[in-house]
Amino acid sequence: MYRLTVLYNQPTDPAAFDAYYTGTHLPLAAKLPGLRSAAVSKGDTLDGSTPEIYQVAELYFDSKADLLAALGSDIGREVGKDVANFATGGASMVFTEVTEVSL
Repeated sequence: MYRLTVLYNQPTDPAAFDAYYTGTHLPLAAKLPGLRSAAVSKGDTLDGSTPEIYQVAELYFDSKADLLAALGSDIGREVGKDVANFATGGASMVFTEVTEVSL
């Protein structure tokens, strides 16, 4: 399994970020070819302060090759360009090979 993690920094307008992300960006990203599953979570802190990371998105693919194919597709390029429409605080991506372990 291969994962793309997108870390979104605090936006200038969180309500506008949320509305655009759920109404436009997420439905667009759902069309990525080869996407197996996804998870979205909000940043938090233990002391109640504002977290540096506003939101985290995790997108799962069967392999790195599948992720690369998705990012290189027409829809992948569209999803990439769309980030500028709502991520006013910036975003960064982390690419990882996922290995499940038994605990």
